[in-house]
Amino acid sequence: MPQDPSKDRRGFLKKSTAAFLASLLGAEMVFAENFPSGLIPQTLLDEGEIPGKHPGLTILNDRPVNAETPPHLLDPLVTPADVLFVRNNGIPPTEIDPQTWTLSFGGESAGSKKSYTLADLKSKFKNYTYQLTLECGGNGRSEFNPPAKGNQWSTGAVGCPKWTGVRLKDVLEDVGVKSDAIYIGYYGKDSHLSGDPNKKPISRGVPLSKAMEDESLIAWAINGEDLPLMNGYPLRLVFGGWPASTSGKWLEKIVIRNKVHDGPKMGGSSYRVPCKPVAPGAKVADEDMCIIESMPVKSLITYPKSGGMLTAGKSLEVRGKAWAGDLEVSDMEISIDFGASWQQVKLEKPANRLAWQAWSSRIQFPGKGYYEVWARATDSKGQKQPMVLPGWNPKGYLNNACHRIAIKVV
Repeated sequence: MPQDPSKDRRGFLKKSTAAFLASLLGAEMVFAENFPSGLIPQTLLDEGEIPGKHPGLTILNDRPVNAETPPHLLDPLVTPADVLFVRNNGIPPTEIDPQTWTLSFGGESAGSKKSYTLADLKSKFKNYTYQLTLECGGNGRSEFNPPAKGNQWSTGAVGCPKWTGVRLKDVLEDVGVKSDAIYIGYYGKDSHLSGDPNKKPISRGVPLSKAMEDESLIAWAINGEDLPLMNGYPLRLVFGGWPASTSGKWLEKIVIRNKVHDGPKMGGSSYRVPCKPVAPGAKVADEDMCIIESMPVKSLITYPKSGGMLTAGKSLEVRGKAWAGDLEVSDMEISIDFGASWQQVKLEKPANRLAWQAWSSRIQFPGKGYYEVWARATDSKGQKQPMVLPGWNPKGYLNNACHRIAIKVV
């Protein structure tokens, strides 16, 4: 069966001509020539859908497109591609030909300048598949007070699909890395919201040590299929356990640097937190801000949905996921008495390093009434999730407070 073009992963933005929009909207779009590139018509947003993505995603912004995943859609061990959250900074490219797509390498610490087509990457280097956790640095921002600017993510800017590609380190070694190299940076083919072709919406990177890890991938597939357009088709970086902003999408260039990469959103307060705790609402000088690297330990209840009803006397199955940046989750607990006591739950091992871990339990409630189930993970260094909001920071990053759901026993 031919796929509905409005649902195609790449079709919407590529074909967003007046005629195409009219076919979707059921009427001619008067003044379509003025409709900004990359914007999705409001009526489609009212239906709660992003082309190529699950209709259950919560849309936070449409220019650029940003959408998070309700916790119950993250119940599968491997996150489906259409469910994975979308965090864009610019407008995705509209003209993509995977046959001619090229990834180039340069930078002052590159041993040579080289370019690879997608076919080159797939054939020249060994292919790897890893299940890797990606989480936006601002996941949980909505809970901070004073409020932080930016999309008000709640809990769903996270996912853990299977990624297929080549190891970044294999390609870097083929390019050559000079002895003074300390960092890599990426450039994507997305365009700046201003429309200025000389501006990039984002260009971040990681220390060379992270780039050279076995699980750091240049990926072209998710769960065995092409990447969705909104998640970086046809090529992206994946650095599991680090802020997803380091995992550049629509990847077209990597630079090997002899200093910390200085692309857009590497400086100021972008993806940085105060090096030392500050009072809520405090102004922090740029030199007192530190770059976010490994994400903190965190967990999520993916079953049941919050607000469920349970018949008295019956037990309740509870499931979820836990992750800990570069570390592993060593212990998982739940509480039904607002943190006064905790009970351990069954915790599975990760599919591979940097994959999240499934956990499950069955709860017996003492009687009728209102309860909350709280979830708390502990990482392999003994660091536990806080029960309340962690340290305030200007951009609302790294909120790893315990997730909780409401249950009524009737």
